[in-house]
Amino acid sequence: MSEVFEGYERQYCEISASLSRKCSSAAVLDGEQKKQKVSEIKSGIDDAEALIRKMDLEARSLQPSVKAGLLAKLREYKSDLNNLKSELKRISTSNPNQAAREELLESGMADTLAVSADQRGRLLMSTERLNQSSERIKESRRTMLETEELGVSILQDLHQQRQSLLHAHSTLHGVDDNIGKSRKILAAMSKRMDRNKWIIGGIITVLVLAIILILYFKLVR
Repeated sequence: MSEVFEGYERQYCEISASLSRKCSSAAVLDGEQKKQKVSEIKSGIDDAEALIRKMDLEARSLQPSVKAGLLAKLREYKSDLNNLKSELKRISTSNPNQAAREELLESGMADTLAVSADQRGRLLMSTERLNQSSERIKESRRTMLETEELGVSILQDLHQQRQSLLHAHSTLHGVDDNIGKSRKILAAMSKRMDRNKWIIGGIITVLVLAIILILYFKLVR
């Protein structure tokens, strides 16, 4: 629902309730007091008509799906305003003496005012329920946006963690390669050390045999 329409609607319901109370009090007044009250009612009706026109313009500027419901409510407000105008007309043209007022009340004015008040009460309740529904929708929308933002933040964190894991995996893979190369180097060094041991052992053996032969020949001579 349009927030602009809701604002006009609240103003109208407040004015309508005030006019209903003024009509009830004006019906039992005389003289200048009654004229003053009637003047106040006329001014209030003018304000209510202005709000009706504003609501009508606002409703017709909205989408068809929304406009239909608002125009239906607007018809109820127009009917309520017509009832208030009828009450004002009866009050303005009624005989100022008490007997005439009682006769007028007995003819149904009290019932009409009660019906109008009941109708306005229902309209106010409907407006309040619509406002509450609108607030719940807004709150749900805010919660949805907050949840969406939280989801985006979590996805970003997961992406960063994935990148960190991939980097760690690459680092570990590089370490494994280096360890493999180190093992090969150590194995080659071990083989060379073994070969050098055999060579040194052979040299020592040859030297020992040579010394023995030299000593033998010296002793024989």
